[in-house]
Amino acid sequence: MKQATSDVGDLVARRPAGQSLEAPFYVGQEFFDLDIEAVFARSWLFVAAEAELPEPGDYVTVDLGSYSVIVVRDDDGDVRAFHNVCRHRGARILNEERGSVGNIVCGYHRWTYGVDGKLLYAESQAPGFDPSCFGLRSVHARTVAGLVFICLAQEPPEDFDEVAARIAPYLAPHRLAEAKVATQIDLVENGNWKLTMENNRECYHCVGHPELQACYFPIYGYQEQDIPPALRPAYERFLLADAEARKTYDSLSLPYAEIEELDTRPTGFRIQREPLDLAGESYTPDGTAACKRLLADFPTARLGRLSMHIQPNSWFHFMADHAITFSVIPLGPDRTLVRTTWLVHADAVEGIDYDLDTLTKVWKATNDQDAVLVARAHRGISSPAYLPGPYGPTEEQVEAFVNWYVTRLRAHLERRP
Repeated sequence: MKQATSDVGDLVARRPAGQSLEAPFYVGQEFFDLDIEAVFARSWLFVAAEAELPEPGDYVTVDLGSYSVIVVRDDDGDVRAFHNVCRHRGARILNEERGSVGNIVCGYHRWTYGVDGKLLYAESQAPGFDPSCFGLRSVHARTVAGLVFICLAQEPPEDFDEVAARIAPYLAPHRLAEAKVATQIDLVENGNWKLTMENNRECYHCVGHPELQACYFPIYGYQEQDIPPALRPAYERFLLADAEARKTYDSLSLPYAEIEELDTRPTGFRIQREPLDLAGESYTPDGTAACKRLLADFPTARLGRLSMHIQPNSWFHFMADHAITFSVIPLGPDRTLVRTTWLVHADAVEGIDYDLDTLTKVWKATNDQDAVLVARAHRGISSPAYLPGPYGPTEEQVEAFVNWYVTRLRAHLERRP
């Protein structure tokens, strides 16, 4: 049964802190539509790495609910975004997920646009027709140290400039804008997008990730007093590795201090540089670098991981040898696209500088395992027996995500007539 709008408002208003959301937030179509309207159409979203658009005319398309957006590199090398809607009679223009064009041509009546969005050709128009009035509708687009963000709102969140200025010094040393895509894997999880994001924001379940635990300190979210006996050896190794890593970061002038503002601003984010376990170089079974050609002129590969979260749909890991980006796109109340992209140095050669299976092994396995967990969570929440449960101390960032999300819904509902 469809949830009444008034009931949606009541559910949002009464959400208590510190526990999971009620079932309609995860399984209801009306909440899915509200999530697109209130969250995805009003926030800055990570949609691609610049490396996915290496040349003018290269594009990707992004579908968000009823929206479709073209993200394209123009002839001046800038990244632009446009609604994927022809200004003639509204046809979808580009129907592939990615590609390269000289001009953007609608396949219906051949209206032709430049990669700057200007209408270049429209056959058989009436006298006085002004092409300058019929360019593609723009979408806000920003690049930050090689990462591409868009915002569908007419007035985007004003804090993005500040966020970009604070994260750029962390990202810049990795030279992401100069990297190339080693591979990209799309995985559809059979669960609500919020379950995907909640799952990412905690390591309470990390015992289910043996490949990840081999090279990653599985103490994320734990305070020292909460470390269970089974994780105590890993915690002791972390303390030693962290002390060594801080000396390295200081010597290379690499920012590493934690900044965490996940639910106190419209563009919630977290960023921190920390060590990895074993060889400490990369996300590989033994912790050694997966790519011999480092992303930049680092004097050592032992730089651990620079990790970043940005609400509502992305997380990232940047190492000395490669970077991994994750973007989350809702497909329906019970289906979510997780797109993972591995970036390496532009001159790195597969089979010589890196082996693709080694590069992707840890996170491919982890993503597959997470997909199983998210599907189980969605099936359980869909049961009439489901009741919200409490978040533990190690799930603090899950609570921060949910609080950020509910705050966005409340603000949007208050703006409604």
